[in-house]
Amino acid sequence: MALHTQVDVSQQDREVDINPVYVQEKGLETPRYRLPENRMLPQTAAQVVRDELILDGNARLNLATFVTTWMEPEAEVLMAACADKNMIDKDEYPQTAEIERRCVNILAHLWHSPVDGNATGCSTTGSSEACMLGGMALLWRWRKARRAAGQDASRPNLVMGTNVQVCWEKFCRYWDVEPRMVPMEPGRLHLTADGAVAQCDENTIGVVAIMGSTMDGSYEPVKEISDALDRLQQDKGCDIPIHVDGASGGFVAPFLHPFLDWDFRVPRVASINASGHKYGLVYPGVGWVVWREPSALPDELVFNVNYLGGQMPTFALNFSRPGANVVAQYYNFLRLGFKGYHDVQQACQEVAVFLSSAIAKMGPFELLTEGKELPVFAFKLKDSITGYSVFDISERLRSRGWLVPAYTFPANLQQTAVMRIVVKNGFSMDLAGCLLADLRTQVKILEAHPRPPVPLVDEKARESFRH
Repeated sequence: MALHTQVDVSQQDREVDINPVYVQEKGLETPRYRLPENRMLPQTAAQVVRDELILDGNARLNLATFVTTWMEPEAEVLMAACADKNMIDKDEYPQTAEIERRCVNILAHLWHSPVDGNATGCSTTGSSEACMLGGMALLWRWRKARRAAGQDASRPNLVMGTNVQVCWEKFCRYWDVEPRMVPMEPGRLHLTADGAVAQCDENTIGVVAIMGSTMDGSYEPVKEISDALDRLQQDKGCDIPIHVDGASGGFVAPFLHPFLDWDFRVPRVASINASGHKYGLVYPGVGWVVWREPSALPDELVFNVNYLGGQMPTFALNFSRPGANVVAQYYNFLRLGFKGYHDVQQACQEVAVFLSSAIAKMGPFELLTEGKELPVFAFKLKDSITGYSVFDISERLRSRGWLVPAYTFPANLQQTAVMRIVVKNGFSMDLAGCLLADLRTQVKILEAHPRPPVPLVDEKARESFRH
């Protein structure tokens, strides 16, 4: 979560301004950063909060986030009914716990877990927590194997591309694991088999393969990475598992690319995580992680907690949380089924490919991806365009309500600045047409008023949030 610092509450302009229409008493002062002395009517408090929130962006026009921004009213009603149910309290809310179990089983089946493998998994607050749990399982398994063999277990490393989401960097820092980052290169925007194997050794706890890079929406070649690790094991004896970060692709590939080998059909894949609140189509607050078999999740990490009257095995970084999002996930599974998920993701992909094709034809842009894997694509300005930047375009689109991020790639492509569009459920062809019209208008304005080139180091201060 974001960190916030304490502010100086002595300043008089820190009072919340309340419209006198809302209240009867005069001179009601409500501080921003400390509790008010007195209470107020619920209608007044609600209106004050609503007035503050109008400054937020329109979530439906947020093309930066992968997170779901629209659900059906029926799902919202179900979520409201379950907001007071503590997901951790399995005894008091046994049916919510059963629904969580059904969701884990649905995902294990969707991701082709072995029929007799007894796949195990759990819900989380999102993919970041799920990645942490997957990484912990890799680390504990590696340590246990090293110590059983009488070998040093003090220098673990994890192999991944520099395009990983920041949660993997956090995992390595928090658990003292060396991150072995394979840099991006011109023409190679994600991890490849050769790049991964070159970084592996006896201290590698695993390789992270991403099904849907946040940088450009592309899939990493899980099967090719696995085949290369098979050869490495034959040559050097290093048996290295794969964790698939399917934060987005875990809910896209099964429906749009059913014959692509990336999941538990690849024997070296030990665990998979996904975000229910991304292409799982649930509002923020739910993720999933599934292990191929019980042995992939070390017993030392599982706690049997005597809590509120019963024994419960648990593996989590969080504890209490509402059951609303898990119930909403199950609602989507029932509501949509396989065909419904296919149709939703196919519609998103059609919009993404339509948009990328139209942007490529505008003239100043060069596509890096087309949206044919995830419904996500990245593009840059052609090198010949010097009178404005992608950061200028992003800012001008924001004036129309569109949130389209501009950012630079990580090592070794720091000099490449791109824009990225994430197409989600609810972003229609009509909205795509409106976006294209606004993009054409803003490009014409920038072309008519060019400015001297600005060093990229200065432009980077204008980078947008893009996860």
